[in-house]
Amino acid sequence: MIITTTDVIQGVQIDAYLGIVTAEVVYGTNALRDFFAGIRDIVGGRTGSYEQIFEKGQREAIAELQRRAQSMGANGVIGVEVDTGTINVDQKGSLLLITAIGTAVKLR
Repeated sequence: MIITTTDVIQGVQIDAYLGIVTAEVVYGTNALRDFFAGIRDIVGGRTGSYEQIFEKGQREAIAELQRRAQSMGANGVIGVEVDTGTINVDQKGSLLLITAIGTAVKLR
């Protein structure tokens, strides 16, 4: 399956647009990870543990996007966009949200 951020695929014809396809991945925060991220906020630098979580989440969101597109009969997804954010649960923590969206297509 071809998954791309572009809305056209050079040398490939799109036979049908099957609709918008989305995927979401949500992770709970971790007190230890939050503690070390807080230290990084004070001293500066990158927060590797969160970078790893977002990288993993992006891979999982794209994989889920592919599964959902296949279930629609697609063999491609174009115009893919991946977004990240947080959902505040309460004053003690939040959830990390990674979403992927694109257009499922049938390619020739």
